[in-house]
Amino acid sequence: MSGVQKHFGDLHVLKDVDLTIGRGEVVVVIGPSGSGKSTLCRTINRLETYEGGSITVDGQQLPEEGKALARLRADVGMVFQAFNLFAHKTVLENVTLGPIKVRKVKKADAERRARELLDRVGVGHQAKKYPAQLSGGQQQRVAIARALAMDPKVMLFDEPTSALDPEMINEVLEVMTDLASSGMTMVVVTHEMGFARKAADRVVFMADGELVEQADPETFFTAPSSPRAKDFLSKLLTH
Repeated sequence: MSGVQKHFGDLHVLKDVDLTIGRGEVVVVIGPSGSGKSTLCRTINRLETYEGGSITVDGQQLPEEGKALARLRADVGMVFQAFNLFAHKTVLENVTLGPIKVRKVKKADAERRARELLDRVGVGHQAKKYPAQLSGGQQQRVAIARALAMDPKVMLFDEPTSALDPEMINEVLEVMTDLASSGMTMVVVTHEMGFARKAADRVVFMADGELVEQADPETFFTAPSSPRAKDFLSKLLTH
């Protein structure tokens, strides 16, 4: 991301954002509500448009629309706050749909791969069920498997645990931690500081649409350099 600008009306939500993420790097984006974290995440696959600057993924400029954008989205997996599974399709169908439709994978191959991924995220036994029959934590793990089934170059996570009950959060974070250690390139917007400490290669702190500070987790959590980050962390640690 180079000089990326984004407005919602008069609100300037991304201010000249420069961010480079290396292959295999896990970057966790944190900051107060309204700081632009989710918008940043959603511009990377153009779920949000942006007005200035440029975004490239693996050397390719982000296309504006059409087939080129669909191809790019296939390379950029996304896991949302609200799961966004297809309610009328089984778990297995949810995971195979993209590979069959977009990647033109044969159904049998797509199903074999889907079962592997569902086993990997711990919900293999739920393949024939519908999303409504699963807990929130199980649905989110299916959503992760669905994104992985496209064999993406990058995985984006937009507050993937914020809609979950506390006891389900860890089961999703465990899957994400495993994924991080497997070498997947990940951008994770989250309030889970434990995950940031454990899994991130780099923590990016945002406030008011700007990247205020970035550092490795140890440095960021023990010795933040900006007043905004110090203030943010002190509030976290005292509640």
